[in-house]
Amino acid sequence: SRASHHRRLCTGAGTVPKRSTGTARGCRDCCLLPGRARETKTERLWRREGKMMMMRDVRIGAVVCLAVLVSSASAFYLPGVAPQDYQRDDIVFVKVNKLDSTKTQLPFEYYSLPYCRPNPIVSSAENLGEVLRGDRIDNSLYQLEMRLDEQCKVVCKVDALTTSQTRDFKAKIEDEYRVNMILDNLPVAMVKMREEDGVPIKTYERGFPVGFKAAIEEGGTEKFFLHNHVRFAILYHKDIETDLARIVGFECEPFSVKHEYEAPWDPVKPSLDTCNPGRMQYVTHGLAPQIVEDGEEIVFSYDVVFKMSDIKWASRWDTYLMMMDDQIHWFSIINSMMIVLFLSGMLALIMLRTLHRDISRYNQLETAEEAQEESGWKLVHGDVFRPPGAFGMLSVFVGTGFQLIGMTCVTMVFAVLGFLSPANRGGLMTAMLLLYVIMGTVNGYVSARLYKMFKGVDWKINTLKAAFIFPGVVFVVFCILNSFIWGQKSSGAVPFGTFFVLIFLWFGISVPLVFMGAYFGFKKEALEDPVRTNKIPRQIPEQPWYMHEIFAILIGGILPFGAVFIELFFILTSMWLHQFYYIFGFLALVFAILIVTCAEITIVLCYFQLCSEDYQWWWRAFFTSGSSALYMFLYSAFYFVTKLDISKTVPSVMYFTYMGLLSYAFFILTGTIGFAACYLFVRAIYGSVKID
Repeated sequence: SRASHHRRLCTGAGTVPKRSTGTARGCRDCCLLPGRARETKTERLWRREGKMMMMRDVRIGAVVCLAVLVSSASAFYLPGVAPQDYQRDDIVFVKVNKLDSTKTQLPFEYYSLPYCRPNPIVSSAENLGEVLRGDRIDNSLYQLEMRLDEQCKVVCKVDALTTSQTRDFKAKIEDEYRVNMILDNLPVAMVKMREEDGVPIKTYERGFPVGFKAAIEEGGTEKFFLHNHVRFAILYHKDIETDLARIVGFECEPFSVKHEYEAPWDPVKPSLDTCNPGRMQYVTHGLAPQIVEDGEEIVFSYDVVFKMSDIKWASRWDTYLMMMDDQIHWFSIINSMMIVLFLSGMLALIMLRTLHRDISRYNQLETAEEAQEESGWKLVHGDVFRPPGAFGMLSVFVGTGFQLIGMTCVTMVFAVLGFLSPANRGGLMTAMLLLYVIMGTVNGYVSARLYKMFKGVDWKINTLKAAFIFPGVVFVVFCILNSFIWGQKSSGAVPFGTFFVLIFLWFGISVPLVFMGAYFGFKKEALEDPVRTNKIPRQIPEQPWYMHEIFAILIGGILPFGAVFIELFFILTSMWLHQFYYIFGFLALVFAILIVTCAEITIVLCYFQLCSEDYQWWWRAFFTSGSSALYMFLYSAFYFVTKLDISKTVPSVMYFTYMGLLSYAFFILTGTIGFAACYLFVRAIYGSVKID
């Protein structure tokens, strides 16, 4: 200890130790030096040696800590995505997930159909994002022995389909539902080969169909057939030194076969005539298919084939995430960059030539008569910072917009760094929800600052609006939609427990954070305007047709939407056609271009508005870039008609309601970007001129 170390130094110097005071002072403070006013050379040497020993201990400790951190970092994996090593003959269990369809968008639990059930059915723990997506992961009777090929394994036998079971199977086949399974955190997929420049490329299609419709005779009535046999192909990568293996692929090929067997049925060790490895009889597509009719007997079976692969564990998701058309993404980026360059050129022309010339001319005016003869944006300096109508609602929208921008930016950073990969199911939605809640502080702070700048006094009521308006609309619409989904008995309906979690996140965390941010924001000094506001409002002259509010606002939203609409196509495809979206690098670049585009188009139109002596720019700046959300919703309707095959009422209502909510959020986000840019621009130009 430091005290004993000091005592040792003092004793070595021939002094009398004094009681340690617990402070980090030198020997002169912890020793009595009788008859001496200054320490000797020997004492100085001892003290210097003690300091050197302490410094060496600190350096050794730092090196040890660094080594521990490095070793910890080398063994770090994201939660739920750490590799699993398997020895030969290890038992691996297949889990089953939801049944989904692009025609209905309503997921159902796997065991909502009369498939073979384990006893008991054990559900896996799901995160918040998985529950909201409708994932329901359960155990199953499918089990594999690592690196052991097996043929004709019987899962179970359904003695006779009841009328309700037949109806359920036919309904799911009619709506093109697909079965989803999971092995070692990999989703099952069917192999689809495509050619690119004459080179065959393997791609995956998630899940496999419940069944299919076909006519037995040409021109006859179509009947329903069930995929009751599945051939699993498990790709594994083996470590040569340890002989351990890691699963790097989970492929399947479904079959429909009317199984025959030797009577009586042996439930312990059944023997099939249509699939018997001892007789070299295997399931093929040429066998008689399994029809779905009342009273039909169905035998469920599967094969397992293990294939060694050169794919490393770290690259096993590459086939799932393979981009079909990366050239279109680059076209999207180039298209967006051209829009940005066009707007930047126009903005540079305004800033460097027109605006600079205006400021120089205004500052050179010497007499009041000369100033009265001038026209343009300087004439409205006494009204340009006049608070707008419904300024409380404007501050609420801007605060919510900054909350959404913060959530989007942080989510984008984590996604680009790979923390929100598809291997972490539901991670993206969970992260966005939690980040939105945490960013409530930003919402409260910004809305309170703006509200105080507008001379508002009832900040608590305004903070309540900031905490409830956007999430309140989303929650009410979500509850109404959830009741529709619940009526369809879909697993997409959110359970009551998850409802309580969402309500707690809103009222227990988000609302207090909004109030905390508003408290600190309102305590700050109000933002000072660069010019004084006149007591009497100036009359706005008659505006030309192209400067009218509706026309200017609709024109302002075209370019921001044009910068993102190609990437929007891929986002909608991943949402409604159940494909993976993992090109977050492209998305981050497009989002940055969107921010620049919204800012520039709003500044340009705001300048033209002020030059027309129209000082009511506050709400128009918000609506100018926010109107891109209208084009987003119209594009989603076009996508619904041209790309989706949804015909039922509830899925159609779901689609347009969710796209309406997304457009609402996009409106607030882009409107906030335009407003913030325009506000900074107006402050800058009016702070640059001399006004008496």
